[in-house]
Amino acid sequence: MGGSSAAHPKCSTDEGSTAINSSLMIGIFMLIKSSCAAVRWRRHGGPAWISRGLVVACVIVLGGLTPGCADRREEYPSRPVILICPWTAGGGTDRVARQLAVGLEGELGVPVNVVNATGAAGVTGHTRGALARPDGYTITLMTVELSMLHWRGLTPISYADYRPAALMNRDPAALFVRKDAPWQTLKELNAHVRAHPRQLRASGTAMGGIWHVALAGWLTEIGARSDAVRWISMEGASPSLQELMAGGLDIVSCSLPEARSLLDAGEIRALGVMADERLAEFPNIPTLKEQGVELVLEGWRGIGMPAETPDEVSRVLAAALERVVKGDEFRRFMARAGFNWAFEGPAEFSRSLARMDRSFGTLLTGDAFKNMGEGTIGPMVFPAILLGLGFISLVMLVTTGGMSRTESSDSFSWRGAWRVAEVLGGILLYLLVAEALGFLVTGFAIMAFLMWRLGVRWPVALLVSLILVALVYQVFAVYLRVPLPQGIFGW
Repeated sequence: MGGSSAAHPKCSTDEGSTAINSSLMIGIFMLIKSSCAAVRWRRHGGPAWISRGLVVACVIVLGGLTPGCADRREEYPSRPVILICPWTAGGGTDRVARQLAVGLEGELGVPVNVVNATGAAGVTGHTRGALARPDGYTITLMTVELSMLHWRGLTPISYADYRPAALMNRDPAALFVRKDAPWQTLKELNAHVRAHPRQLRASGTAMGGIWHVALAGWLTEIGARSDAVRWISMEGASPSLQELMAGGLDIVSCSLPEARSLLDAGEIRALGVMADERLAEFPNIPTLKEQGVELVLEGWRGIGMPAETPDEVSRVLAAALERVVKGDEFRRFMARAGFNWAFEGPAEFSRSLARMDRSFGTLLTGDAFKNMGEGTIGPMVFPAILLGLGFISLVMLVTTGGMSRTESSDSFSWRGAWRVAEVLGGILLYLLVAEALGFLVTGFAIMAFLMWRLGVRWPVALLVSLILVALVYQVFAVYLRVPLPQGIFGW
């Protein structure tokens, strides 16, 4: 894999930061001087509102930020990229994410930081990635759960909220039994399950996970109920295989790479893989299709960015990913880790996502899975609990007289209510215009206006707002690399 950062001319973030720092220092110095002059002027009969020097200083500070920031906006990438991993650190997806990050850093010439946004069976990470700012600086390592979560009612986020960049891994599901199990073929196991429903136990992941869906799909295809084999919820393939060896399970559903060590040792037997054709690494394991079961189901991993990401940014990222994924280093990593390497570009990956989404939709909304989501704790459970607690507290305050006025209570005034409305209006205005005008302009204007409305003199409000907004920008955008709205000026 050759580093090709030179092929993507970039603005130096350090140069931009230096320009910002210099402008801020000059501007703040001039503001202090102008404020002192304004105070002395007023003492000698000058106007009370603001000196011209203060206005000039504000213009210089904000204008002085333009060159450094504008450079950062013109080229992509010019600052660190965040790679969201929806799963925990140390797992298979996290390992793939970190290997990709290393390769992308060499290709893009900027740091690529992996952030594990875990929780809610992948909802947290996939939602955060889909709702990120569509500027190419937040990308997501999507997994097969993206094709399942919205069908299970856990989130409205689906593949349509992403712009696919590249797929790099496919792992079809397979069915495993112990070497001393009485079923030598899938046909024998099919007959046993149909004749003895609910007798066997299986696992491979948590309830509702990809490998559970694979097993339920197999059962449905052979004419059995989706719960004809009892599913034991476990943490993943590794503990499931251990339990299979200990005799606690009869079947494990997971990918072939995950079971490779036991398979190579002859301790377990693979009865079939849910792929279109036999895998090159496992040529002796037949597909379910070969054995009369029309089922293809596989886990996958790929990179996506928010759906509104511009074309030029998408092209740069997709080209870099193709070089990384097709590179020898990444392919060696996938082989060593036991993952099946695959590659699809944006167009082909997009078609695959649509096809897989339809397949999972048919599977998860069918009669076989109608009871699968029952009892699942949805994303709105905890907000509903908080709302309920708030309502109970309100009722208690009303019934116990906690909301009655006392002699020490402040009397209501429309002026006070208007002040509160102004603050809320300022927050709403920021949400509406920050993306268009940028954090610096919007934050400075709103903060200065609110301080003035709260009784702070104009010169002080402008000076304090300018310093605070600049400090917040320096800390969060420059040092902590938190993406803030840049707006039309690139700030």
